Amino acid sequence: MPKLIAILNVVAWCGFWAFGYLALTENTGQADRLVTAVLLAAAGGAIGMWAHLWLVRHSERTGKAQPPKWAVKEDTVESAV
Repeated sequence: MPKLIAILNVVAWCGFWAFGYLALTENTGQADRLVTAVLLAAAGGAIGMWAHLWLVRHSERTGKAQPPKWAVKEDTVESAV
């Protein structure tokens, strides 16, 4: 599953940059092309950000990456409640 999410992450960010470039350089005056490029770039950015955050959380949970020092530990949260 993490490999599939990683592939989705790369594809989504590629779509974000490609359609973002098309949206920024559109100057023919056709609003439908601009709106389509903006929507596809926004979708690519949103999916890419979601996939990146999923991969970070997965890496921290499996021990492949250490959580940041400022992160609140789960046992601390349970004892405070």
